[in-house]
Amino acid sequence: MNLRKAFLVSAISALAVLPAVTAQAKDAKKVGLAVANLQADFFNQIKQSVEAYGKEKGLQVITVDAKGDAATQVNQIQDLLAQNIDALIYIPAGATAASVPVKAAKAAGVPVINIDRNADGAPGDTFIATDSVSSARAVCDHIAKAAGGKGEMLIIHGQKGTTPEVDRTKGCSEALKKYPEVKVVGELWSEQWHQDEGFKLAQDLLQQHPKASIIFGQADALALGAAQAVKVAHPGQKVWIAGFDGDTEALKALKDGAFDVTATQQTQKMGRLGVDAAIAIVKGEKLPPVQLQDATLTTKDNVAQFVAKHP
Repeated sequence: MNLRKAFLVSAISALAVLPAVTAQAKDAKKVGLAVANLQADFFNQIKQSVEAYGKEKGLQVITVDAKGDAATQVNQIQDLLAQNIDALIYIPAGATAASVPVKAAKAAGVPVINIDRNADGAPGDTFIATDSVSSARAVCDHIAKAAGGKGEMLIIHGQKGTTPEVDRTKGCSEALKKYPEVKVVGELWSEQWHQDEGFKLAQDLLQQHPKASIIFGQADALALGAAQAVKVAHPGQKVWIAGFDGDTEALKALKDGAFDVTATQQTQKMGRLGVDAAIAIVKGEKLPPVQLQDATLTTKDNVAQFVAKHP
């Protein structure tokens, strides 16, 4: 057993003995926000939205950043629960041990609002996210059509097993059924959805498949990294590049022609919905188990509105 697994087992055991508390209707005053990784613009936008809107609503928001590490996040949420938070807004730092904080919070009578990523086998009281299946379907349909409905395609996945990675893979696969002459010839998975990973993974894939003409990076950072790799590789053909997220810097890059299409998520709205959900559930209100939001297919033609004001 390695050190990380040992830590998780220890943390799970510690959390499991927290006393169960029966939730009672009341007004929320203190909310914990457990974020996967604040190096990512997407998560930063949610953080900013939750903190600003929470302040408007008279809430104390305590934010912790797992920096992409599941073991760290389990420990951070244990600390949040010890501070008697009224609700937990939770973005899992990967699929590993994602269910542990949900189970611990529920044992303590603390409702859980998951944003962007759900915990497999232990969902929160409500899950707020982009409809990544339909949005990825639209992105891959657009990029396949732009490439003329044929060509070799590379996919740079997000963190394996996380909700967005699974759903974006599914949506893209559904879109490609319409394009039998588009062949996925190479796929690799990132660890943290970072731009430098996108660059390295795209370089590796392009070396193996130099004739590739389509790349789908499952996050804008991955797409931007892929765009850098294409620039370095100097392929003889046009390479169409798709991303996902609508990150603020990526939208500016899209406007400048660095890549071709993305799906702009409503990150600010999701943060506000998370705060509203925390207040409502603490009051004893029932919410839908899943609240999916639309993302907007974004190209050079409509990107300016999102550069000016992110939804």
